[in-house]
Amino acid sequence: MHFDLTDLRLFVAVAELGSLTRAAERQHLSLAAASARIKALETQSGLPLLAREARGVRLLPPGEAFLHHARLVLLQTGQLRTELNEYGGGLRGHLRVFANTTAVSDILPEVLPGFLARHPRINIDLQEKPNAQIPLGVQSGRADIGIVAGQIDTLGLESAHFSTDRLVLVTARRHRFAKRKRIAFAETLDEDAIGMQQGSTLQAFLAQITEGLGRSQKLRIQLGSFDAMCRMIGSGVGVGVVPESVARRNLESMQLALIELSDAWCVRERYLLMRDRAGLPTYAQALVDTLCAHYAVQEAPAGRGARTRR
Repeated sequence: MHFDLTDLRLFVAVAELGSLTRAAERQHLSLAAASARIKALETQSGLPLLAREARGVRLLPPGEAFLHHARLVLLQTGQLRTELNEYGGGLRGHLRVFANTTAVSDILPEVLPGFLARHPRINIDLQEKPNAQIPLGVQSGRADIGIVAGQIDTLGLESAHFSTDRLVLVTARRHRFAKRKRIAFAETLDEDAIGMQQGSTLQAFLAQITEGLGRSQKLRIQLGSFDAMCRMIGSGVGVGVVPESVARRNLESMQLALIELSDAWCVRERYLLMRDRAGLPTYAQALVDTLCAHYAVQEAPAGRGARTRR
């Protein structure tokens, strides 16, 4: 098929507005020119994309597929334009990373400052995404690298294990659970809970666990960061599940108690996802190597290191 960006923008406008007339106005085209462009797209595809109705148009199944890809092409074109402008200003690389909540709030803030200082002409577009959406982003090319935890479908992407994430229960030191060494997550569900905001990877994961138990958390407040959760927990508002590294970092300053969870799911392996590690730009490979080396040093006493698998 042969089409230009004007065709794609017009088709997206038609889909969003449900009207060829209004879409033509938005794109500053005459109705006749807009109609001719849409008909040309249908002729090239060999399929009808739109159903013409008395009150406008609606997408047919092939049109839904065309809309999905048209939006992706326009998105990538916009990213290309932005990046080229940045290169004109002296930028040498632009790296897109999709990561889960723990990576965005706890892992990368620890690693990225040093990496960016060593690579001053590299920009990073970091987006927090649910675990299940991250492989899709890498596979489609919207992200160069993905960071996930736990057992998920990696869609055949290349993955590199770089650390192990352990979830723990955190309470105020005066809480009745504070003297416990281990506890099952199910035992905590009668307590007021502090959670991450809706849409976060961890909160979605815990919702799946509680659903499987036929229960739900008694969420009193949901916050945007693990440190804010710890501060609220330390004040005695409720209990919460956070990564062990977060709990230990705030243990003394926020007067917290850390209790191990006995559930098998509390241990979650962390992976970097890539379409082709060897095909990544040098600066992207440098970030992968930095993450693997950082956690290999931290976890060496436990005998863990980075390993790569397909």
